Amino acid sequence: MPASTPDPLALERQVCFALVVAARSVLGVYRPVLEPLGLTHPQYLVMLALWGAEPLSVRELGAELRLDAPTLSPLLKRLEAAGLVTRRRLDSDQRSLAVGLTDAGRALRSEAEKVPGLVAQRLAMDVGELERIRDGLTRLIEASGPVPGDA
Repeated sequence: MPASTPDPLALERQVCFALVVAARSVLGVYRPVLEPLGLTHPQYLVMLALWGAEPLSVRELGAELRLDAPTLSPLLKRLEAAGLVTRRRLDSDQRSLAVGLTDAGRALRSEAEKVPGLVAQRLAMDVGELERIRDGLTRLIEASGPVPGDA
């Protein structure tokens, strides 16, 4: 391969590598910001979904977070043990669980409102730039969705 032709397999040229490193790095920024709230990043995502709309069935919550039940269930158990959420059987379908916030879970929202600003500050990036990155990642997520015909 001529020296002037970039190597298409160079590690630093791979989207997958950049995404993995960025995810790990950004989650590392969130960790100390979420620690005073008593939340891990996955638990924070569950709380964000519930602060947006509650109650949600486990199925709805899993779809919104793009998590399967075996991944979501332990998160919900820990949040319930912490007194932030409740899980109860739906009257209309005893096989389904509804997840809602406790008063403590609702109250935690006011503390969590500081998280986006603190993360932006720690990243030394303005909110507009982070929103553009998020929008680009959202387009990437949509583009990488299921391919028709794949099972």
